[in-house]
Amino acid sequence: MFDKIGVGLAILYIFSSVVHYVEPRNIRTVPKSDDGAKCGYSSCHPTKPNMLNVHLIAHTHDDVGWLKTVDQYYYGSETRIQKAGVQYIIDSVVESLLRDPEKRFIYVESAFFFKWWKEQTSEMQDQVRMLVNEGRLEFIGGAWSMNDEATTHYQSVIDQFAWGLKQLNDTFGECGRPRVGWQIDPFGHSREMASMFAQMGFDGMFFGRLDYQDKDERLMTQKAEMIWHGSANLGDKSDLFSGALYNNYQAPDGFCFDILCSDQPIIDGKHSPDNNVKERVNTFLDYVKIQSIYYRTNNIIITMGGDFTYQAAQVYYKNLDKLIRYANERQANGSNINLLYSTPSCYLKSLHDAGISWPTKSDDFFPYASDPHAYWTGYFTSRPTLKRYERDGNHFLQVCKQLSALAPKRSEEFDPHLTFLRETMGIMQHHDAVTGTEKEKVALDYAKRMSVALRACSTNIRNVLNQFSTGPVSEPTSQRPFEFKTCTLLNISSCATSESNSPFALTLYNPLAHTTKEYVRVPVADYKYIVLDPTGKSLTTQVVPVPKPVAAIKHRNSIAEYELVFLASNLPAMGYKTYYIQRDDSSPVNIKPTALPKRESSYTVIENENIKLTFDTNGFLSEVTADGMTRMISQEFLYYEGATGNNAEFLNRSSGAYIFRPKDNNIRFATDHVTIEVYKGSLVEEVHQKFNDWISQVVRVYKQSTYAEFEWLVGPIPIDDEIGKEVITRFKSDIKSEGVFFTDSNGREMIKRQRNHRDTWNVKLQETVAGNYYPITTKIALEDTIARMAILTDRAQGGSSLEDGALELMVHRRLLKDDAFGVGEALNETEFGEGLIARGKTHLFVGQSYLRADVSLKAIERLVQLETLLPSWKFFSNMESYTSDQWLSSFTNTYTGISLVLPKSVHLLTLEPWHDNELLVRFEHILEKDEDSRYSKYVQFNIKDVLSAFNIENIRETTLDGNAWLDEHRRMEFVPEPEDEAYEAYATISESANGGHLLSGAKPMLGVEYSKERLGPGELGAQSNRLKRSANAGHFKLHKRRQQHVDEDSINVSLKTDDRAKYLIELSPMEIRTFVVYLAK
Repeated sequence: MFDKIGVGLAILYIFSSVVHYVEPRNIRTVPKSDDGAKCGYSSCHPTKPNMLNVHLIAHTHDDVGWLKTVDQYYYGSETRIQKAGVQYIIDSVVESLLRDPEKRFIYVESAFFFKWWKEQTSEMQDQVRMLVNEGRLEFIGGAWSMNDEATTHYQSVIDQFAWGLKQLNDTFGECGRPRVGWQIDPFGHSREMASMFAQMGFDGMFFGRLDYQDKDERLMTQKAEMIWHGSANLGDKSDLFSGALYNNYQAPDGFCFDILCSDQPIIDGKHSPDNNVKERVNTFLDYVKIQSIYYRTNNIIITMGGDFTYQAAQVYYKNLDKLIRYANERQANGSNINLLYSTPSCYLKSLHDAGISWPTKSDDFFPYASDPHAYWTGYFTSRPTLKRYERDGNHFLQVCKQLSALAPKRSEEFDPHLTFLRETMGIMQHHDAVTGTEKEKVALDYAKRMSVALRACSTNIRNVLNQFSTGPVSEPTSQRPFEFKTCTLLNISSCATSESNSPFALTLYNPLAHTTKEYVRVPVADYKYIVLDPTGKSLTTQVVPVPKPVAAIKHRNSIAEYELVFLASNLPAMGYKTYYIQRDDSSPVNIKPTALPKRESSYTVIENENIKLTFDTNGFLSEVTADGMTRMISQEFLYYEGATGNNAEFLNRSSGAYIFRPKDNNIRFATDHVTIEVYKGSLVEEVHQKFNDWISQVVRVYKQSTYAEFEWLVGPIPIDDEIGKEVITRFKSDIKSEGVFFTDSNGREMIKRQRNHRDTWNVKLQETVAGNYYPITTKIALEDTIARMAILTDRAQGGSSLEDGALELMVHRRLLKDDAFGVGEALNETEFGEGLIARGKTHLFVGQSYLRADVSLKAIERLVQLETLLPSWKFFSNMESYTSDQWLSSFTNTYTGISLVLPKSVHLLTLEPWHDNELLVRFEHILEKDEDSRYSKYVQFNIKDVLSAFNIENIRETTLDGNAWLDEHRRMEFVPEPEDEAYEAYATISESANGGHLLSGAKPMLGVEYSKERLGPGELGAQSNRLKRSANAGHFKLHKRRQQHVDEDSINVSLKTDDRAKYLIELSPMEIRTFVVYLAK
């Protein structure tokens, strides 16, 4: 029996005597952990029954770039910006751990750890292995960086976890594998992230930041720890035990013993006049008692660390030793509080062993607000060009992985080049990288890293494509005929190879496992060109002018005046086609493109057989016709003025890199009249719109396309009026959406949103615009019973539906004030001394919601979403030394890497070299259940048929990350509360009726800081805004082991003796399956 202080009810805790898990076995046979290794759950210090066990977590949070670059943080330079040196942290921590076997430490960021590891002697490496094998140094999370959860795409998240966990497994064996996720600093948390953690085999996850109202509600109702249902499609295999930390991730107020802090140490000199042991211990135990009120078991977790702490670990540890010693000595006098060195996994084990049931959650933790006027929704869009560059990096990484795996002959440099790009992309997922919340010079360093990594991996690609085109050669340095250059500025119609050479070759590599077709646009200097496909056939082409605002971009170093358009059809699955393009002055077919005559008194129409767009006399989109119906749909650009203030109080908060706070929630139109030019041809019809001097757009409808493409150009955003601006594109329709819309979660499942609403508490919004913004990684949609409208994006953006039938996306931001959350500078991006220009694409879908005769609109959106995420990659080569006949006869101009084309609903998510003579392969079903009667079905295929280009000896299924055998891996099981049971136990604190102070969300986080401003009575969700629940005295339940669900089809497959049967793969909607494929040596 344990009396929870202040709650006023006694709760009986029944401890489970059986632990329903086993240690995960490492996927590699070497290196093995020592036979006497006692890591993981078996290394935990024992807790004491009938006492409040306080798990002290010694940790550091090391940003992989933020105020300083990655290297500056590692080496500890630029101390005037921030005193932070990661190499000193790891040095110091290891030294302290080696001195005392009782101490524990956790480390998270693999990018930093392995940079340190490579610098160590073999003797030091052996000592660190010992620490890991004994559970004294424990890796938590384990990814290359602690990724953001709003702006990241699931493919990149999986990749960076797979790589970080692979390095840990290969280095430390099973003791290096993390069991718990540790997302303490990302600014909100996605449901898909929980699902990925679960599918990677993690037992649980702890996080720091959640909405201040949500946190208050959860603490007051003891629901800060829960079972999170990570998927609406995958069942309990996507469930993850998740816990919100009480104190973000800092030490309690007054107990940051780090050299970066100024809190008082514990002075225990017996005769010292400054002896403060009694006062310090009393204060700490009072804090413990208060925190324990809000949690359900007799275990609480207290983080003892912060941003870049433990650079002098002995200082922190010496005071923790004293705190533990003097607090525990009081047990002899009746204290029921027990302090111990612990880790998040040991804390999770204690929660599991408590044998109780837990609340559940099915939505996500977006948006995150740290106070009534600070909604962290601005970073969904901040630094839009960096966000797009990151998406390009992921695209190129998949191409490089595939071709490195498919190479007939591998060169020595392949692995280091591919590793460099993998690790660079891992850094880019960091929650202060792709988010755009770093200093501008750090953003430039990220971009530079990306540029170098792309160039490195391009050498792999050039080598492999030349092997396929011309055959393997004996010397890697042999002269190759094809350059296979990448033009990185195609989005502004610039490419030196296509502009300056005739003829030239264009190679389109399709990274998808099914054939595709796409309209290709190539910058050219003239309009007289012919395009030959690999059979020598001349293709239909169309030439359109480069939009005038694009051509007028300062510092655009290009002579291209036109874009050559042609349809590349039947692009081979995971393969390429090469096209021969040359000028042809004699052809009568090529006519200089001219705009259609302006007709200001009539509507303008562009259309194909599937969709028609109508523009009114002012140049705005006004109607869309599709699926046999016409809907009133408009599109326009608007902007919010960013709020400015001194940030001294909530109401004076400025809009900045982190938060979006429009001034007075007012929105301004970019213009009331749009000038347009219309171009029509046999392949594409397009409207060139100019809204003002800094906003323009091209709207396109390609032949046979089911959607319209909107390519926008925004910037430089003017600030001559000293007003920051946040630019949106808005689509308004007559669809009766009734406040409901849908957004994607990291590019996978869609989540239902409702305006001014949260699923788990009655929200109070003082920022009605920013508080309704959500992260859009790939798609936002709304519908009624008749019509549906959806928009695909080409990068992460913030978006919402602020009125029925309307969808808006923020495309660019330029602000003049910092929001005081740590970055210390305004989000005022410049290039060449002027405001940054951004260009991007959205794709608009309109059609019947449910009554389509063939494929559902949702299914079409899914297929196009994949093809726009990973279109063909364009490689250019000068062909002036070869005539078209020589090109046709001398080279292999078409190739496919797989023999069985996969169904459209299946995506070969990963194909990459893994260990020697191994491939890592992932297949995913890209549709959700019930999205389409045809495509949302189980799919079955044989992996040998798909990958017959490889000599496969065997396969074995792994967890999602590819580093643990699925058939040997078991996760902890936590029992959810019965659905018909509701529980509520309110803590009572003396200040609850009078309001209180909020925990500050500003970085860097060291000691605890609270906002100076006090919230008034009734401004917290748990105090006056509670959802009705019924109390149930029988709430706490003994753990019962859930029955393992085994699919009958799986049983049948496993019983088959046919050798082909083990290569048979079945996928259900939204399922991802991961395999190690063994190749013959």
